[in-house]
Amino acid sequence: MEKTLNVQGMSCGHCKMSVEGALNKLDGVSKAEVNLDAASVDVTFDDSKVNVAVMKEAIEEQGYDVEA
Repeated sequence: MEKTLNVQGMSCGHCKMSVEGALNKLDGVSKAEVNLDAASVDVTFDDSKVNVAVMKEAIEEQGYDVEA
């Protein structure tokens, strides 16, 4: 399954690595790709192992806001 999450506060390569790293650590996430210009992250995941709420929490733990 694929989902795009809108993430506020990302502005640099470090932000990109933090968000992608946090998502890629989650069981069930196969790919996370941040687009800084669009302030979003495209996530490919197995929805039987992980859900949007868990991904949102992982991003927020890195200090970024996720818009629904």
